[in-house]
Amino acid sequence: MTVKVRIPTPLQKLTEDKAEIEVEACSVAELVEILDEKFKGLKERICEDNGKIRRFINIYVNNEDIRFLENERTKLEDKDEVSIIPAIAGGR
Repeated sequence: MTVKVRIPTPLQKLTEDKAEIEVEACSVAELVEILDEKFKGLKERICEDNGKIRRFINIYVNNEDIRFLENERTKLEDKDEVSIIPAIAGGR
């Protein structure tokens, strides 16, 4: 299954400045592993040591938050679009 992955600006330094990447993966967990194989250090920015997605990282598959699907076990299908979005906090 080829999926399009949108990479947020803070992580693009790890992806050779690519904002979008196409990857073949069947689940979000597999996607993270493949991304880390291609772009070392990406997984540690996205996941905790136990492999769970960090609280402040939001991942959407076709505009649906994986927290309301099956989290890392969320299945991917051909032509799905995955967005990795770090939460933003701060301000006055």
